[in-house]
Amino acid sequence: MNNTKAVGGVRTSSVKKTRRPASLDKRKAHAGWIFVLPFVAGFILIYLPIIFDSIKFSFQEIDPVRTGGYTTTWVGFSNYQKALFENPDFVQTLVSSIRQLVLEIPAIVIFSLFIAVLLNNKIVGRAAFRAILFIPVILSTGLIEAIDAQNNLMEFMDSSAGIDTGTGESTAAMLSSAIDLEALFANMKVGTELVQYVAAAVDGISSIVNRSGVQILIFLAGLQSISPAIYESCRIDGATAWETFWKITFPMISPMILVNAVYTIIDSFTTESNVMMQLIDAVYPTPDGNVLSSAMAWMYFLVIILILAAACGIMSAFVFYQKRD
Repeated sequence: MNNTKAVGGVRTSSVKKTRRPASLDKRKAHAGWIFVLPFVAGFILIYLPIIFDSIKFSFQEIDPVRTGGYTTTWVGFSNYQKALFENPDFVQTLVSSIRQLVLEIPAIVIFSLFIAVLLNNKIVGRAAFRAILFIPVILSTGLIEAIDAQNNLMEFMDSSAGIDTGTGESTAAMLSSAIDLEALFANMKVGTELVQYVAAAVDGISSIVNRSGVQILIFLAGLQSISPAIYESCRIDGATAWETFWKITFPMISPMILVNAVYTIIDSFTTESNVMMQLIDAVYPTPDGNVLSSAMAWMYFLVIILILAAACGIMSAFVFYQKRD
């Protein structure tokens, strides 16, 4: 808007600037910050003091006082040296945890991608299959784990209640032991090592399936974001399904592969079934275990950060990001 004024016989004009509306990307960024604001506030007010105390205790020695409370003494890296050189299980368990990670992460990501590609096709019962594959994620929630921790069903099946078959063991107890592979092959002329290998393989497959629910959904979201027109162009040009996957699908969902790899690494390191987490929990109740477990936890955290940085650095070089117009 132009406003013309006469000042001392000279006409001057002033231009009033109109404020441009925020772009769509800026509005999305503002909405994103509003969405994560409760988490940021909770992290600063609740978790940050706990993290600070944990770091502080890892460099201290705690002595209880008879009248109540405790006193702390600064010992530097003494707790870290005890964990590395005096504790007989820390280094061995850490190496075992990393080895397990190296074997499981590619298997989980590849399996999740394979299932997501299958479920992205128009097949009968696609919604039912998606729900079935996501059930393990629901069953691993805190509420279900708390119910399962009571183990009421297995206690009932292991009891003598039920139909007595004449062997002194109820049919329920026989049913519960029938799913134990080692017990199933115990009376067969099969080597013990082979039985243990098969049991470990089955347990590994079960673990991969149980921990792939979230990754499958992330891959499905990425696959469904690819425009069907791209696939139609490939079919018109005579590209095979194999060529379409490696030249179109795989590059377009490569950011999702990176996301799933990061998520799986963090999930593998923090799950309760992780041997390193079990060791830290076992050390905590022992004498001086509170400060020693803090030192173990922070060394473990540093290893996780290094592995995440290496994985992100390597995989980012092969990630395809589609440019926006």
